[in-house]
Amino acid sequence: MTKTSTWNHPTMSQTTNKELVIGLVSVSDRASSGVYEDQGIPALAAWLAAALTTPYRIETRLIPDERAHIERTLIELVDEERCDLVLTTGGTGPARRDVTPEATLAVGTREMPGFGEQMRQISLRFVPTAILSRQLAVIRETPDHAALIMNLPGQPKAIKETLEGLKDLEGKQVVGGIFAAVPYCVDLIGGPYMETDPAVCKAFRPKSALRPPQT
Repeated sequence: MTKTSTWNHPTMSQTTNKELVIGLVSVSDRASSGVYEDQGIPALAAWLAAALTTPYRIETRLIPDERAHIERTLIELVDEERCDLVLTTGGTGPARRDVTPEATLAVGTREMPGFGEQMRQISLRFVPTAILSRQLAVIRETPDHAALIMNLPGQPKAIKETLEGLKDLEGKQVVGGIFAAVPYCVDLIGGPYMETDPAVCKAFRPKSALRPPQT
């Protein structure tokens, strides 16, 4: 069973020229069939609400671990819903039903290997089994649109650590999270200008790409 919903962020501006649209996809046989409640989408949505200061709209999908279904969902979110960023959670391990990376690669036009490398570096700080993770990222391009698609871990704690990175007790960044590079990547593929709360995640851009803070 596929569960689909659309969320409007409460700070959505009605005058934004180009709406930022983010797709959240939770891949789980049991959650999509109602065996247990999905935790991936709520964790992603909560983190984005804390980290992003740019108005945005979220499209959510809760689907089973079926490669064809995952591929169709990713294509729909990018090509039809015009998502600029798609975050998936679940289905990235070595088990036979874990096919999210294969589906993601199939719909991508270019792979972005640095994201997967950094995700594993973060997770290895906690568990040696992080090397079993096959998380990756791609860009999907159409003639008039492009989106960044990233596979994230399945657990809420790991999702937060992966996106935000790790800080010491004094708040100093020990390991950088992957989301710091996302806004500039979205810039480069023609998406909306994304701003973040630096207390959660400081987006990095070269000085030539910076814009005055929006009010």
